Amino acid sequence: LMEDVFAEPEGTHSVDCVWHASNFCFNSSKNCCYKLLSMFCAIPASFYWGLMFGVITCEHVWCVTPQIKGFMITLGACKKVYGAIVRACCDPCCESCGRLLGDMKLTTISGATFHGV
Repeated sequence: LMEDVFAEPEGTHSVDCVWHASNFCFNSSKNCCYKLLSMFCAIPASFYWGLMFGVITCEHVWCVTPQIKGFMITLGACKKVYGAIVRACCDPCCESCGRLLGDMKLTTISGATFHGV
């Protein structure tokens, strides 16, 4: 990890014993600081996050999921009403156009050439 934070460029290196000693100091102080902070913060943080996930789970089970189910039921009813309105307005026009254009017959004449206007 120290190599990711402190990197000496190629061609410029400190004495090996200095690099190893500073690497030891860096890793020791990092580990000591982590252990000290985790000793004081881990239990309160885990208690807090346990409460938060418990609240979120309860909220989803008892509030969000029933609201979504109710919304889907309401949307089902709206879908039926909207479908009936569309069928009442659009179906007659589409049927008329279909009957009007359905009797068209296209024939091709072989050998004919088209000369543009």
